[in-house]
Amino acid sequence: MRCRWSLKPESLPPFLLARLPTPAQLSWGLKCLPAGLKSRALTQWTNTLVCARLSPQDLHFMQQRSLAIEVEDLALRWVFTAQGGRLQALPDDTASEATIRGQLLDLLLLASQLEDADTLFFQRRLKMSGDTALGLEMRNFMDQQVWSTQPQGLRILLNRLARLALAAQAARAGRHQAPGSSAGSPQGHPQEAP
Repeated sequence: MRCRWSLKPESLPPFLLARLPTPAQLSWGLKCLPAGLKSRALTQWTNTLVCARLSPQDLHFMQQRSLAIEVEDLALRWVFTAQGGRLQALPDDTASEATIRGQLLDLLLLASQLEDADTLFFQRRLKMSGDTALGLEMRNFMDQQVWSTQPQGLRILLNRLARLALAAQAARAGRHQAPGSSAGSPQGHPQEAP
């Protein structure tokens, strides 16, 4: 008989959730890593897991253009362009034509599709600056990606990380939700990734 181990973030005790590292604490550890290493690792990960499933034409709008993603509470900035249908990391201090910035939790909610981009931008939890047309093209490109075609392991990982971050934030604020409760989770989204 095969044993499946499943850890649901909402089932962890509040005292444990409250003691998970905050983004500020994670930021301190990330500062120890060379900037180039972080950019190359994120680019390689994205190209392998996401861009490998795309045709070269899918990223045509990013050819010779630069876009930055900033994770404000991690003090992390990633600048990239597209060449030949793949993302290419640029040095972190490269001036970008457009920038999308937000907190780690909000970017995780977006990546895991537990929140949609429109909600996050409307609530000003994600911000866009610079060439908004380029930023909107990237947002529309991400919206067009079919979530179910992404590797199941990636979907589960992003879903659980986002739910863990939500649960930890709630525990730090003294708002713990009961296991299985949907309180605090975005409307209409499942608690568990398929």
